[in-house]
Amino acid sequence: MKKKRTYISFDWALKRLLRDKANFDVLEGFLTTLLGEPMKIADILESESNREREESKQNRVDLLARNDGGDLFLIEVQGENEFAYFQRMLFGTSRLVTEHIERGENYDHIKKVYSINIVYFDLGQGKDVIYHGKTEFRGINHNDVLKLSPFQQQKFDVTEVYELYPEYYILKVNDFNRWSKVPLDQWLYFLSTSEIPDDADAPGLKEARKKLNLARMSKEESAAYDRYWMDRHILTNQMVTARGEGLMEGRAQGLTEGRAEGQMEGRAEGRAEEKKNMAKKMLAMGLGPDIIMQATGLDIKALEQL
Repeated sequence: MKKKRTYISFDWALKRLLRDKANFDVLEGFLTTLLGEPMKIADILESESNREREESKQNRVDLLARNDGGDLFLIEVQGENEFAYFQRMLFGTSRLVTEHIERGENYDHIKKVYSINIVYFDLGQGKDVIYHGKTEFRGINHNDVLKLSPFQQQKFDVTEVYELYPEYYILKVNDFNRWSKVPLDQWLYFLSTSEIPDDADAPGLKEARKKLNLARMSKEESAAYDRYWMDRHILTNQMVTARGEGLMEGRAQGLTEGRAEGQMEGRAEGRAEEKKNMAKKMLAMGLGPDIIMQATGLDIKALEQL
């Protein structure tokens, strides 16, 4: 079996630990590394999942933070494929813009919003791991970018038009396993594997090594963490199985009996491999064999071979 994971996963930390002011330095380190400038969190605001409720089976976690300047940082973690996730990002930022301006205030009071999306599925089509989206106005005839006037720059304390609009970051971290001395790569590695090598020096990771250690969890927290990951993996298994069975049923209608049988065998092998991959990830999370066998349907012998 693989070595058990040592550190708490980032999505669980968002749900619980990083909402505590004592742990803001971990979140500040992540934002500083991603945005390329020092970030200080003033407070955590009410967001869709800030309220404690029965949500462990959901595959999305979000956290809303604000810095001293009033900028808003919406950090979302999405674990399962969502085909309309681009629209979800738009909805999230639009709601924040309208919710955080008082009735009767001038438009220059609209808050700057950063939408930071950590996704564990292949969103869209692209070769990169990190994508940054911002708004600019480009001339149709001369291809020039519309600029702010000197007065607007002084009034809004920014230099470019895009700085007035929401900015989007998409981090496609699934299966990222490249460790390097580049700070952002180190964070991507942690987001993907929940491991922090000894030579990690990216802002926030040293603090994460101390504060997100699984060994610091109480017995009750550890049990809740196990239930959370068991629910996550059961949900993933159910969705993978449903997609596979639906695909097989649709294709079987147009295949001969021999080809249909071959397709089913291939799909069955694929589902078995998916269960093994799921079990490997759960082992890496530090979950016990009983929980993994319940979630995947594998027996103890199969787990020992991983």
